Amino acid sequence: MSGHRRWTRGRLVVATHNSGKLREIADLLKAFPIDAVSAGELGLPEPEETGDSFIANARLKASAAATASGLPALSDDSGLCVEGLDGAPGIYSARWAGPTKDFAAAMARIERELQEKRTANRRATFVCALALAWPDDHMEVFEGRVNGTLVFPPRGERGFGYDPIFIADGERETFGEMDPEKKHAMSHRARAFAQLVAACFER
Repeated sequence: MSGHRRWTRGRLVVATHNSGKLREIADLLKAFPIDAVSAGELGLPEPEETGDSFIANARLKASAAATASGLPALSDDSGLCVEGLDGAPGIYSARWAGPTKDFAAAMARIERELQEKRTANRRATFVCALALAWPDDHMEVFEGRVNGTLVFPPRGERGFGYDPIFIADGERETFGEMDPEKKHAMSHRARAFAQLVAACFER
């Protein structure tokens, strides 16, 4: 694909302090000659997520990590957009879980707010924006989505975040119940990553 900068071998900073997200990205990177190190391991600060979209926040995080480390950096900004809540929590998905990352409380809030709106609409979309930034300010950005339906109460101990309440279209298990390999093959993160690989990586 012309117009995209290709990845060359070397170290890559994964610009996240979220252990679940880091684990998924590391699994997706396994097939490539990449020496991945997390922003947390390097002691990089977490930038304030002031963007108004997933892509804007992914750009912000990748740029901050690339600038601070002097290495290429890959960042992910992702979240759950619930139709019945006008797209919330959306880019505020992590913030709904609070400083202690209490996603059980965040999932309970979604259920409560849907009940308060008296809506039977349980449609939702997981969105993932990936940004790959170089220290010279070059950046590549990709976005993946997976549509599905919410279920309550939450089901499954696998995955992280809002996975236990999300069933992708055509599936019976929540992302929290699903075998991680199966989830990695179809998730919003996997879809964004496939675009990144096609544009920038060579096996």
